[in-house]
Amino acid sequence: MHKIIAMDIFYALSAPTRRSIVELLAVEGQLTSTAIALKFPWSPPAISQHLQVLRKTGLVHMEKHGQERIYEIDPIALKQLENWSMHMASQWNDRLDKSEAAGFYKARQKILVKAKK
Repeated sequence: MHKIIAMDIFYALSAPTRRSIVELLAVEGQLTSTAIALKFPWSPPAISQHLQVLRKTGLVHMEKHGQERIYEIDPIALKQLENWSMHMASQWNDRLDKSEAAGFYKARQKILVKAKK
């Protein structure tokens, strides 16, 4: 379950513009699509496409208020990303610990063999 959710999020965050949009929303909070588009040198339709990817992967959600579309980060999606990252870090740390222990054991064995000679 972690992989599917996280990979969709990683795809969305693979584009620098989308990462910048997420960072902008993290700092500014809720913003209209117009306010977001004004922060970038690209056309509003290009920013709209980026927002659509972020919406489809669940990183942001949008509410319509009259003619305006208001975007904000979805904290649940960010929590899922954090959980996946923590899970992977834990697995990697376990692997490193085992690798270090195995390396230490091998080095110790070499010392003991040399000491016997």
